[in-house]
Amino acid sequence: QDGPQRKKRKSEVGEVDKQLDILAIGTAVGSILLYSTVKGELQSKLDGGHDSRVNCVRWHQDNCCLYSCSDDRHIVEWNTQTCKVKCKWKGDNSSVTCLCISPDGKMLLSAGRTIKLWDLETKEVYRHFTGHATSVSSLMFTTVKPMNESKPFDGITGLYFLSGAIHDRLLSVWYIRSDRKEKNAVMSFTVTDEPTFVDLTVSEVKEEPVKLAVVCRDGQLHLFEHILNGYCKKPLTSNCTIQIATPGNDGDSTPKPVPILAAAFCTDKQSLLLVYGNTLQPIIEKVSLNTSESHICLVRDIQKVLSLKTDAALTKVKTPVVNSDTKVLVPGIPGHSTAVKTPASGKEKKKNKRKPGETEESIEERLGALDIDVSKVKTPGGLPQTDSFAVLLVQGLESNDAEILNKVLNTRKENIVKNTVARMPIHAVIPLLHELTKRLQGNPYSASVMVRWLKSVFTLHASYLSTLPDLIPQLGMLYQLMESRVKTLQKLSRLHGRLFILVTQVAASQTVQDVPEVNQTAKLVYEDDSSSEEGSDDEMIADKDSDENWDEDEEKEEQSDEQDMTVEKEINGDSDLEPENESEEE
Repeated sequence: QDGPQRKKRKSEVGEVDKQLDILAIGTAVGSILLYSTVKGELQSKLDGGHDSRVNCVRWHQDNCCLYSCSDDRHIVEWNTQTCKVKCKWKGDNSSVTCLCISPDGKMLLSAGRTIKLWDLETKEVYRHFTGHATSVSSLMFTTVKPMNESKPFDGITGLYFLSGAIHDRLLSVWYIRSDRKEKNAVMSFTVTDEPTFVDLTVSEVKEEPVKLAVVCRDGQLHLFEHILNGYCKKPLTSNCTIQIATPGNDGDSTPKPVPILAAAFCTDKQSLLLVYGNTLQPIIEKVSLNTSESHICLVRDIQKVLSLKTDAALTKVKTPVVNSDTKVLVPGIPGHSTAVKTPASGKEKKKNKRKPGETEESIEERLGALDIDVSKVKTPGGLPQTDSFAVLLVQGLESNDAEILNKVLNTRKENIVKNTVARMPIHAVIPLLHELTKRLQGNPYSASVMVRWLKSVFTLHASYLSTLPDLIPQLGMLYQLMESRVKTLQKLSRLHGRLFILVTQVAASQTVQDVPEVNQTAKLVYEDDSSSEEGSDDEMIADKDSDENWDEDEEKEEQSDEQDMTVEKEINGDSDLEPENESEEE
């Protein structure tokens, strides 16, 4: 299951003998191989159905029919006699990872993260289920008949099925209802690690419990036994846990765990077939277990059984023979070499303890003994050179190290950017473009820096990019980004123009207000004598007139005030009642 190919053997026994020995193998490139186990050769190849890796293949009860699902989000129904696609439909918005056919052969379960139940005649979704947070790795029906036998059975309603997902320690059980209300799991089984292999005994009678064997990634086997009778809130723990270990007698007293690779129930539903040991040469053993014990540890000496031993080959390491003339380069300082002394046979190793009379050598003397010219060794300082930038960039793209990429890509010098892009290897161009596209979606400050790198990549590597057949899908995101940025450019330039006019007008009005007013009074006035005398007579006459007018105006104002006071008092009713106050107010 972990390799590039995923193999599934059909479990049902067919009527035609020729079809019994066919093994369907889904490949990583999207084709399906039909292999004859009797003849030991490839019988046929199914092409044209999938564009990506095949995740699961399932035989239908009708031997000529095969179903497959893939990372290309589609489910394909194959006719294995004509080797052609009978039907193909979209199964999910993401990759479809697992399939399971109903007991009557009329329905199909498919799962990516969510689980769907399809009607195989109409190819429409019959039911939706919530599913798991990660990709589903196993799907299987646990019952053949519904537990409630009072209602007529339509072949699917009332059945239970089981699902498990990668990185998920819970196996969920789902119930197919007649209505569409309940989409969540009715119960779940908890295990110690991610399930890698699941097998179960199908419950055919109402009182018969379902037996479940789950092999986890940590090498343990968990056995469950439960009667499916509706909703259960808490996750169910295993009735029995099985582990295998070595006896630990020969030399090593501590027993070592032996991983269990797979487990399957036999036809009697009591004994188990265990597969354990090495994946290159696994050991298959039939075991009948007493499940009353909660934990069973089987002791097996796999070293005696295995004929293939890899330890002996790994320890044969040849040591090179070093002559006295050989010079070995010391790392770090180019051009420096030192002679390696050959170890003298039969002599004891010289101890680093100095005698009481000796003095310790200084660092300078030790360097002199190594014959290193300290003055010639330059300490690297300043910015790294262009070739080191190219090496750093490739390392950062391969390891996806954000710190290295930030150090390189935040460079603003045009010549360093051009030289770095020119010296980087061809295979790193597409990853660099993906990284630049990702950074262009960030803040505008980083986008302005990334555009320089994009310009250099497109000018220097245009010939290489034009040879790529899948260039448009590779750079689709970049095209959309550039179009979305350019779309708003015209509107922004118009807005910029209007704002510029407004700002200049406001600034002009402020400059006008800030100008100081000119003093209009004359600094020097020259007057003739004749005009001054006439003017003085006129002024005297005007003053007299104005004084008389001033007295008349005062009298008129006093009379009007008295009239106003009398009117107010008449209104308020105070004129006759309080004569004393009148004089005070006047």
